[in-house]
Amino acid sequence: MEKPIINFFKPSKNVFRGGILGMFVCFALTSCENLLVEEPKFIVVENFFNTAAEVEAATNAIYTPLRSTNFTVFETTLECQADYAYGRGSWAPLHGYQGLNDANISRVAGLWNAFYLSIRNANLVIKNAPLGKSISQADINKYVAEAKFLRAFNYFQLVRTWAGVPLRTEQNMTDINLKKSSVEEVYNLIVADLKEAEANLPETPSNVGRPSKWAAKTLLADVYLNLGRYAEARDKADEVIKSNKFSLVPIASKEDFQLKVFGPELVSTTEEIFYFKYTRQVDQGNYMLWITNHPSTNLFNFGGAYVVYGETTDPFYKAWDSADIRKALWEKVNIGLGANTVISSKFIDQKAISQNGAGNDDPVYAYADVLLIYAEAAARAGNGPTAQALEALNQVHRRAYGKNPKVASSVDFVLGNYNATSFVDLVLQERAYEFLYLGKRWLDLVRTGKVKEVIKASKGITVADKHLLWPIPVSEMNFNKALDPVKDQNPGY
Repeated sequence: MEKPIINFFKPSKNVFRGGILGMFVCFALTSCENLLVEEPKFIVVENFFNTAAEVEAATNAIYTPLRSTNFTVFETTLECQADYAYGRGSWAPLHGYQGLNDANISRVAGLWNAFYLSIRNANLVIKNAPLGKSISQADINKYVAEAKFLRAFNYFQLVRTWAGVPLRTEQNMTDINLKKSSVEEVYNLIVADLKEAEANLPETPSNVGRPSKWAAKTLLADVYLNLGRYAEARDKADEVIKSNKFSLVPIASKEDFQLKVFGPELVSTTEEIFYFKYTRQVDQGNYMLWITNHPSTNLFNFGGAYVVYGETTDPFYKAWDSADIRKALWEKVNIGLGANTVISSKFIDQKAISQNGAGNDDPVYAYADVLLIYAEAAARAGNGPTAQALEALNQVHRRAYGKNPKVASSVDFVLGNYNATSFVDLVLQERAYEFLYLGKRWLDLVRTGKVKEVIKASKGITVADKHLLWPIPVSEMNFNKALDPVKDQNPGY
């Protein structure tokens, strides 16, 4: 069944599309141009945040800066720095690991702006929804929780790529000049927001694509993992596992991964926890297909820019078991760099309607995330692998070989073969295979302190210290007078 085309105001098939619905914020109030010149604060705050429908429309606007092409560009920028990947064209300096050049500095500045625009839209909901005159307290709690989930999500991306950043909240959102908060302060806000989201988001959202209580728990588990609070990460992931609401989709072939797990016509799956939702509409599709594909494969009917690629001669690829079906999602294609080049065929859509009109969703958090967060966190918290941690890892591993994820198999890892260190390394390797092209590998290498060792071993390059963080945009430095361009800029820029 093809994924439904979405009515502009009312999504059919109970599917939520943040970008489509988010535009309602502007269109419902005459025009965006008028909002910019005719007392926008009065129009938006006094007349708009009064009903559940109006607050929902404002909440939808939080997604728009992320869903357009920005989160895809964010993932691609991270992916070009992975040990198994290279960037092509203007992205090539990323795999040189010596810091960002002008083109990529400008690119990540656009991502900074997108994250903060999304945060600004979240702050509007958090501040104004409780003031609505014709909205129930239950709806207020739900939409504020969704806004706080998304605000936490944005700050989680910012703190991991820029470290300390200005904390703009509903309380100071009109202040232009804000100092840079510490990493600890940013994480404190993220955790506080997610705890409120966890308490007030529904178990089952009204629309597919909105975050649930389980999405908040998953993101919180990931945050705890990054903070080194391993027991809390383990326990939060375990809550999601024990809910029995999610399971891995069984597969038997590469095509099953392409169509049953990441397919363009899927509305949802049993493993979906929090995805950015896309559909075959102009400017409402997933841009990653244009980023990753090559015209010669005919897997995406608008060709592709093949921005990210790998090499069959790399240690990562050579060590990867060919019986692992995920490896087949690398397509051998000569893109002018020789016969050893491979590009991803993870996302395909032969019926897309434009370069950014593919129907594939972006699996930001799937059940595999939960299982692998649990496996790593449990082993770190217990100073060694447990039977439960091993089972969580084996479920992901079995599925990759076409086995039933829930049934012991010949490809299972064996508990007695691993200690605390080797088991965590095993989980990290499984994460690299499972989350290929989702921008997670570089962040894993940085958070575990393995980045210099791994890149040196795989590519023979010494990663410069300045490459570990992105530069705060010059526009922010010029705009925000509380920032010192010398003291507050990240090292090396």
